[in-house]
Amino acid sequence: MKKILLIVTILVTTIFSAQTAKQIIDKNIELTGGLTNWKLLNSIILQGKVILGVNDEYPMRIYQQRPNLTKTVVFIGNKENVIEGYDGKNGYAMNYVVNKLQVQKNYVPESFDTDFIDYENKGFTAQVLGKEKVGERDCYKVELTKNVNKTVYYFDVQNFLLLKEEKKDETLVYSDFKKVNNLVMPFRIEATTPKKEGDYVMILYKIEVNKAFPANTFKF
Repeated sequence: MKKILLIVTILVTTIFSAQTAKQIIDKNIELTGGLTNWKLLNSIILQGKVILGVNDEYPMRIYQQRPNLTKTVVFIGNKENVIEGYDGKNGYAMNYVVNKLQVQKNYVPESFDTDFIDYENKGFTAQVLGKEKVGERDCYKVELTKNVNKTVYYFDVQNFLLLKEEKKDETLVYSDFKKVNNLVMPFRIEATTPKKEGDYVMILYKIEVNKAFPANTFKF
C-alpha cells in the first residue's frame, strides 16, 4: 500500500510540475508578443557593441534567419570582420592564429527559436525546480531536458520575462527589455563561462526584424 501511495504521489507531482512549467512558458510567450508573432519572426539584425574583459570593446552586428542561419561581425577601425557563422551547410569561425575564417568540424547549428517555444514537439520535457532570485527578482526556475541536454530558465514571477538561462557551458543573463514591433526583447546580454574564457557583455542599440537579406549574406 505504501508503495502504491508513493507511485501515485510521484505521478501527481510529475503531472503538476509539467503543467506548471507549461503555464510559465506559455505566459512568457504570451506576454512577450504571443506565439503567432514569434513564429512570424523570420529574420533579425542585432546592432550594438560587445565588451570583452575590461578594455576591449567593439561595435558588432549579428544577422540571423530561419531556420538556423547566422553571422556575427565586429568592426575594427571601421572594417567589418566576420568572426563566426553558419551558412546552412558549414559552421565557420575566425582562427586568430592564422587570421582566417575556417570551417568548424562537428558544428551543431542552433535553432532560430528558443528551445522552449513548442518544446514538447521538439522532444523536450519541462519541470519546475522551484524559485530562485536573479539579482533582486524572484524567478521561477524551469528546466528543459532532452536526452542528456539540460537547460535551466529563470522567469520573473511578476512579468514572466526570461532573466537568466543556464546551459552546461554558458550562463546568459538578460536585461533592459524593450518592445521591437510586437515582440519584447532584451537589449543587454551578459555571458559567463565556467573557465571565464568566453565572457562578454553585449549591449544592443537597435534590433530590426523581418528584413530581407541578400542571398550571399551568410555564405562562407
